[in-house]
Amino acid sequence: MGLIKGNPRRARCRHVPMYRIILLLLLVAFFTSGCSKPKLHKVGILCGLEYVAIIADAFLEKMSELGYVEGENIFYFQRRLDFDMEEYRRVLREFVNNKVDVILVFPTEASMEAKQITEGTGIPVVFTFSNIEGTGLVKSIREPGGNITGVRYPGPDIAAKRLELVMELVPGVKSILIPYQRDYPIVVHQMEMIAPVAKKSGITLIEAPAANAEEIEAILAAYEKDGAPPFDAIMFVAEPLTVTPEPFVALTRFALKHKIPIGGALMTVGEYSSIFGVNADLVTTGEQAALLVDKILNGTPAGSIPVISSDITLEFNYKAAQEFGVEISPELLRMAQVVIR
Repeated sequence: MGLIKGNPRRARCRHVPMYRIILLLLLVAFFTSGCSKPKLHKVGILCGLEYVAIIADAFLEKMSELGYVEGENIFYFQRRLDFDMEEYRRVLREFVNNKVDVILVFPTEASMEAKQITEGTGIPVVFTFSNIEGTGLVKSIREPGGNITGVRYPGPDIAAKRLELVMELVPGVKSILIPYQRDYPIVVHQMEMIAPVAKKSGITLIEAPAANAEEIEAILAAYEKDGAPPFDAIMFVAEPLTVTPEPFVALTRFALKHKIPIGGALMTVGEYSSIFGVNADLVTTGEQAALLVDKILNGTPAGSIPVISSDITLEFNYKAAQEFGVEISPELLRMAQVVIR
């Protein structure tokens, strides 16, 4: 019987050295490894109030800690404004046209515009330094709904604490001037929070709504024309007018001239400073917003992420207090997170 001969090609295939196979696989892995680049996320950032611009800085720093490197796996469209409603709308539409993956926005009015402009686009919105009371931003804290979540500014609580501090810093105070941006939506809830407390304490709250610095100056000039101003202190609630440089200077200059203590938000413009501030912790607020954006970029629907509330900080300008003749107790100074001397 003769021998049955096999296919010589198959025989050769069976004897390919293993090192050649390994080398071939390594070459394939090397040349294909650069073909799949990481997704480049696009994030729009609208800082709508320069007074709290540090929020955006803290947000970016925290995003970097979370592993986001600009130009490699993320790109930021940053826009910084100072309370300009038309510009808010223009920038937000720009973000939508650029098809960003998420929008970070503050303060309240800008956040409300963001919710409206992104409706139906599928673009998630993360608000911060924004009131949710009476604004319609979310359905609830636990389930914000829609395509939005964020870091809540505890406005009513802060307003109550500001009034409490005025009463402590100005013993015997009988009337307080409260200037604010006319028709600003979140003012109503703050006034509702502090009005009963003031009434119980025998304090008259004098509201002074205005649109700009010129109107503020006209209001103050009218009070001055009638003699001594009919208020013992000036207190800011959370809104944009009093923390915009020109109105702030007008108010603080008037207050210093008449030695009327002024505070609510801690701010300095040139030679003019307020005495105290009760506010959200701005750095922590930015960091909290970054954690929310990270969740969204990793696939969690924004509307299912519970809203976070900002921590509250107490701040004093001790030097300004001395200029106004106001004594700050050692106990209050110990409680403060910030003291400027």
